[in-house]
Amino acid sequence: MSIFRFLYVIYIVLKFGLDQFLNTKTTAFIHIALLPIRFNQSEENRATRLRIALEDLGPIFVKFGQMLSTRRDLLPDDIANELAKLQDQVPPFSFSIAKNILEKAYRKPLKQQFIDFQETPVASASVAQVHFAKLYTGQEVAVKILRPNIKKQIERDIKLLAWLAYILESLWNDGRRLKPREVVSEFARHTKSELNLLLEAGHCSHLGENFKDKKLLIVPEVYWDHCYDNVMVMERMNGIPISNIKELNKRNIDIPTLARNGVEIFFTQVFRDGFFHADMHPGNIQVRADGKYIALDFGIMGTLSEEDKKYLARNFLCFFKRDYRGVAEAHVESGWVPSGTSVDEFENAIRSVCEPIFNKPLKEISFGKLLIRLFQTSRQFNMEIQPQLTMLQKTLLNVEGLGRDLDPNLDLWQTASPFLETWLKKEMGPKKIIGDIKKELPHFLSLAPRVPSLIKSYLHNNELNIKLTTELSDAIKQLRRLKILYYALLFGIILLFILEIYRYIK
Repeated sequence: MSIFRFLYVIYIVLKFGLDQFLNTKTTAFIHIALLPIRFNQSEENRATRLRIALEDLGPIFVKFGQMLSTRRDLLPDDIANELAKLQDQVPPFSFSIAKNILEKAYRKPLKQQFIDFQETPVASASVAQVHFAKLYTGQEVAVKILRPNIKKQIERDIKLLAWLAYILESLWNDGRRLKPREVVSEFARHTKSELNLLLEAGHCSHLGENFKDKKLLIVPEVYWDHCYDNVMVMERMNGIPISNIKELNKRNIDIPTLARNGVEIFFTQVFRDGFFHADMHPGNIQVRADGKYIALDFGIMGTLSEEDKKYLARNFLCFFKRDYRGVAEAHVESGWVPSGTSVDEFENAIRSVCEPIFNKPLKEISFGKLLIRLFQTSRQFNMEIQPQLTMLQKTLLNVEGLGRDLDPNLDLWQTASPFLETWLKKEMGPKKIIGDIKKELPHFLSLAPRVPSLIKSYLHNNELNIKLTTELSDAIKQLRRLKILYYALLFGIILLFILEIYRYIK
């Protein structure tokens, strides 16, 4: 971690008064100590100041802010809404740099790889930029090129974010509840997956295979012979941006049907395939002239296990029926909340959040926001962060927003409910259960002779685990105390260093 980068972050924190977010007794001494050097603050509200600060800190912090804006189960609405305005737009790097990257990857001149290559990129973001080109086969393609040195920059800033998250969790009253280290860990996982374009190409091919019938969704073909970890070449798509409703109407595309199809595509990805596009904002979706969706940008994808799908479908259907006890029981049975959670208390908490929402007509209810309220309630019962559910919640909000931008009368519940009921009957019906038993039966039979020895081994290990767990718990508590003291001392040294710089400048 660069000390100069860290000091610049401190400078931005002071410039925009972000230290005042830590409004606790524990950090009161920090506010007092910083009074002499606090810079003139903007008169903007706290959410706007945070957004501008992230923009000043650069593209990686902008991406982090974008991810934070989707965590409405953790953030107040004013901050989440403001962070949603962040745009991942970065000036493009020069064509000479792009050409050098491509020729180094292909080990040949660019003219031998592409018959035509557009020097000006059509899109430029924090991780990569995209150029249009044409292969010698005549196929028009989109060429995605990773930014030079971006891996080092991201690694540096993620280390810094992780360190800041630890400080926040130690000093902030809300630190443990908001779990900043887990949020940074989630961000690191998603961002690092975007740094390998071969992985993204694999995602694209996987989604394309799932929708190979091309009835509702078109996925570009990947040209694997032209792909590397920092270069991805895929079929060029020619569609209408889904946000351009005026052009969609001009092409006589049935807008209400388009909205319903978007919901069906989402639920098909989630429940049929357990593999879904998790970055479905308007910039990543186009519409073909025949009204079919076109998916773009496959850096962030979500996956769900069979168990996740079953419990999720059960949760959704219980919501449709206002069966709050069913929702509470599904959470406990799935392990999303601790097994000792009182189902009665959890049911009452869910009811108190959901009933006021259900007083509205169904078509006016935001399914995504309802899910956020559920997650917020679940967190009060020590629900652990489920990365796959967080991504699902974010994607559902995007899908719902897109659908209602197209058709304000879209009833997400009416569209989704029959799909879920059919899927659940198929997946949890007698045929499926018998099929699962047949599949697992040979494995169970092979274990039968070993059952007595396995029980004996388990009982012996359990006695040892109880003793070791107690000793380990005490050691971890002591280590946490020492770490807090260490970081407090380090923070004090840095604070003195900043004060000395200020005195010197003055």
